[in-house]
Amino acid sequence: MNPYELNTLHTLHVGAAILLVGITFYAFAGAPETRKTVLIWSGVTSLLVFATGLRMWQGIYGFHGGWVIAKLVCWLGLSSIAGMAYRKRDRASLLILITAALAVVSVALVYTKPF
Repeated sequence: MNPYELNTLHTLHVGAAILLVGITFYAFAGAPETRKTVLIWSGVTSLLVFATGLRMWQGIYGFHGGWVIAKLVCWLGLSSIAGMAYRKRDRASLLILITAALAVVSVALVYTKPF
């Protein structure tokens, strides 16, 4: 993988991840009328996070590293919470805590690569 591709993928990945977390937090406060638009953008950013992350995993690590499986679990959790935010308004505080925890764990796994 050349450095230009890596830098582009990394920039897109981090930008999409930030947007995914932001859109998820917006889903907790957004009006019910915004549900369709928010879920569309959540899906687009989620797909971008997945695709760029998968390509970087393949290009840099050759599909090795168990920590990536934990990151995939975090990605699945973050991807699903925006939909739950509109349906379970009474559990918003718990879902916000889970969202923040998944985001922190995901970033920590990138830097520590524990397994």
